[in-house]
Amino acid sequence: MRKLLAIVAVLAALSPAFALSPDELLKDPALEHRARALSAQLRCLVCQNQSIDDSDAPLAKDLRTLVREQLVQGKTDPEIMEFVVARYGEFVLLKPRLTAGTILLWATPFAVLLVAGAALLLRRRRSVSVPESPLTEAERKALEQAIE
Repeated sequence: MRKLLAIVAVLAALSPAFALSPDELLKDPALEHRARALSAQLRCLVCQNQSIDDSDAPLAKDLRTLVREQLVQGKTDPEIMEFVVARYGEFVLLKPRLTAGTILLWATPFAVLLVAGAALLLRRRRSVSVPESPLTEAERKALEQAIE
């Protein structure tokens, strides 16, 4: 049983390696390294939670091929990223850039924290207890009678 689990674990760890087929690899190791680095930054538009480097979807393969073609043409990494973003939109980036269009996306977590903090402060202020007044003589007598 342990051997089977070990085999499954190894295969699961290697699954991203299966996404890239041998015919996609560039002969120049430096270009291939750049291609892998760029592919890791681009979202698979089919899977949406994986990079194109990890995905085996046909569209991811097309995007990997596109990146490698751009590298072979001598384009720089920023030029390639701009080309892909111009073609597929900002959504293709796994880490969106901070622009006027994405400011809401970046600011929302901070806004939620601020609103939650303000709500906690307001709730705490409302729950501040008023100091208790001492028992009146009638209340004291009623309490003594209840205790006896």
